[in-house]
Amino acid sequence: MRILLTGISGSIGASLAPVLARAGHELRGLSRDPRRVSASIEVVRGDAVSGEGLQQALRRIDVAYFLMHSMEGAVAGFEARERAAARNFVAAAGRAGVRRIVYLGGIVPTGRTLSRHLSSRLEVERILLAGAPEALALRASIVIGARSRSFRFLVRLVERMRVLALPAWRAHRTQPIDVRDVRALLASAATTPLGGGGVSLDIAGPQTLTYEAIVQRIADLMLVRRPALRLRRDATPIAAPIAAAIAGEDPGFIVPLMESLSADLLARDDRAAGLLGVRLHAFDRAVEAALRSWESDEPLRAR
Repeated sequence: MRILLTGISGSIGASLAPVLARAGHELRGLSRDPRRVSASIEVVRGDAVSGEGLQQALRRIDVAYFLMHSMEGAVAGFEARERAAARNFVAAAGRAGVRRIVYLGGIVPTGRTLSRHLSSRLEVERILLAGAPEALALRASIVIGARSRSFRFLVRLVERMRVLALPAWRAHRTQPIDVRDVRALLASAATTPLGGGGVSLDIAGPQTLTYEAIVQRIADLMLVRRPALRLRRDATPIAAPIAAAIAGEDPGFIVPLMESLSADLLARDDRAAGLLGVRLHAFDRAVEAALRSWESDEPLRAR
């Protein structure tokens, strides 16, 4: 199949490209800066927010992956940029006759007011699912991988904080998923019959963990001891910028990310792995693999 990969220079897109190539698909990428793309494929320079390059990128494409997010720059309004990107993409895909769009979004809590981050991802999902005949959305929580920004953020906190200050959201639960499983699920999504469009599937790891347990297991697997200071309040507006500074991250990414931790983020069901034919890795195996991959390129000071 002829496949377009947006977000080709990002952690998911860059690692998905060789998986799709090995499966025999013909690939094309879309990037604002093609020089950042390491894959040896055709790359179109473009920007979904402005619409630049979309028509050229989507020409003669069978399946398009929408792997773009704009969470940085919260002051400027990442939600508006994400909506604009989705609407431009859907319009261009419709003109090009693309039948399937595959989107990677986020698991949303039930019965709770959504954070800006999760609300934006859900809105993008709705736009995309309504815009292609065979659209499919996969929703994930924390992705465990060496290039996953959420995982790297947690590792940096473990590495740099002698005592882990854990706000009240530490007790909420989620289901982290191995990046290898995310890649496999996304790759299968290109060709799996759906029996119609507008399908949304939650993709989650096999274990349900509190955020405190996630952080403590990462510390254990890094072979470091980090006692916890359990705070009574959420304190995200204060804690998020401090945590971003400690981890060397962009507050525009961390603030909306931490706002999403105020509720359980659990899969609605576990049918995605069976439907898409993927066997899931356990959490400890996922972390061990991610740390090995990280250390093959860059040492971790805490180890």
